[in-house]
Amino acid sequence: MTGTAARYLYLTRHAEASADESELTEAGRRQAVLLGERLRGVPLAAVHHGPLARAEQTARLIGEQLDGVPLRRSAAAGDYIPYLPVREELPPETADAMLGFLAGFPAEEREQGPGLAAAAVAEFTGPVAGDEPRHELVVTHNFLAGWLVRAALDAPEWRWMGINHANAALTVLRYAPGRPPSILLFNDAGHLSADLRWTGFPPELHV
Repeated sequence: MTGTAARYLYLTRHAEASADESELTEAGRRQAVLLGERLRGVPLAAVHHGPLARAEQTARLIGEQLDGVPLRRSAAAGDYIPYLPVREELPPETADAMLGFLAGFPAEEREQGPGLAAAAVAEFTGPVAGDEPRHELVVTHNFLAGWLVRAALDAPEWRWMGINHANAALTVLRYAPGRPPSILLFNDAGHLSADLRWTGFPPELHV
């Protein structure tokens, strides 16, 4: 086995969760099943998921639609603040709002997040060793999805903020040897019926 091959990273935000985030809603369960059905033709090597219930339940429902694809729990696929910007990095007109938003999260999430984000980049991105392309799904949360898209674009680190993902939508990133990462799909909800799209977004942003 020599050389490197392309990695295809399929990203999704967990399906819609209950108000206390302890389980998926009925709509969320339907979303997860439909996403699993969409992915049946993809030669997935693994489904990685974060440790929280809403991500684990989404991954399990997706996995039930696939043929023997292993589910792998990963702390790096969890819900955390991937990067804490300083005021000087941010647009002056929005810095107060953005920093105020981040200050509302528990200190543990803000302190541990950057290390977990670095682990996620190391674990889930870049070409793979060998001659065969690898296809993997990561069931995660809004912030990490935004962080990985930002990294693929080589955008400023603070720019993970504002890259938002709908529940059970699909983003696909390709990491090919000798080429910059490509975004093949972003926030694609074509597998969801109209009533299941754009959950997790405020109504004025539904399109």
